[in-house]
Amino acid sequence: MGQNEFSAEVPSSGNDGEFSPRIDVEIAGIHFENPVLTASGTFGYGQEFATLIDLNRLGGICVKGISADPMEGNPSPRIYETDAGMLNAIGLQNVGARRFLAEKLPFLRTLRARCIVNVFGYSTEDYVRAIEILNEGEGIHGYELNVSCPNTRCGGMVYGNDPRLMEEVVAASKKAARYPLIVKLSPNVTDITELARAAEGAGADALSLVNTFVGMAIDIESRTPRLSNITGGLSGPAIKPLAVRMVYQTARAVRIPIIGIGGIASAEDALEFIIAGATAVQVGTANFYAPDTAIRVAEGIREYCRRRKIHLADLIGTLKVPKREPSTLAAPRME
Repeated sequence: MGQNEFSAEVPSSGNDGEFSPRIDVEIAGIHFENPVLTASGTFGYGQEFATLIDLNRLGGICVKGISADPMEGNPSPRIYETDAGMLNAIGLQNVGARRFLAEKLPFLRTLRARCIVNVFGYSTEDYVRAIEILNEGEGIHGYELNVSCPNTRCGGMVYGNDPRLMEEVVAASKKAARYPLIVKLSPNVTDITELARAAEGAGADALSLVNTFVGMAIDIESRTPRLSNITGGLSGPAIKPLAVRMVYQTARAVRIPIIGIGGIASAEDALEFIIAGATAVQVGTANFYAPDTAIRVAEGIREYCRRRKIHLADLIGTLKVPKREPSTLAAPRME
């Protein structure tokens, strides 16, 4: 089930006799004080939010995607708000691995929140080079591999859509990585479990899912795309039911831990992912309109566990299902 194995003994009640649940988790040897992280691409490099919330109350920060060399990203417009979420085509703008180490990591090193660096490239060599540069930094706790990028040396085939490419980039990145490797899966596939197993088999220490769904919006007056890139990644509440389903399917297919992502804006949202099989979660789009969301989600999870008199580790993957599951839980076919 990819369930968290962390189970160190602690007192089950506080000084006043009230049950005090443990909501800390361990993923690939990384200890998080609570299971709520901020998602890559929605929280900058962390310091941008330092005047808005207490960053030390987060379980972890997944910084925006880092490449070996700096990237400018796409021209505007790059974001469009939808009825139940957001389309973005930022283009993975970032300062590059060396500037990240010199300018961003020193601040992140001062925090209790764990630092997870999202890494991407357009060839396997790009991924490895970025990781080799980042390996020089102190204060990084893990890497999150963004495999939703096209391999420019293989005709533009997306790494996360092809099990063989997935195995190639994960194996090479794992060999190069000084820190644990989390692979962030794309939902834009026929069967996400096939890609999850490929990542696990190639050495991934954990999985995070899902990344954004490819979407599009059109201005009907000008008959032009709302985004300069034409298509973009859809995130927010609209994708949550799909993401929960994918986490559930993947948790039954692999043994490594899973971090759930997709439309989380409340503790109830996060608990759905955890009960489906996720060990931890990431808050993404909600950071744009309510920067304290991740902290409120963590406290809500703590209150739920206190009320239920249960530690978080005992909640992971506990969905109660009929003995004979509906066929709709199988991977959907592409029509």
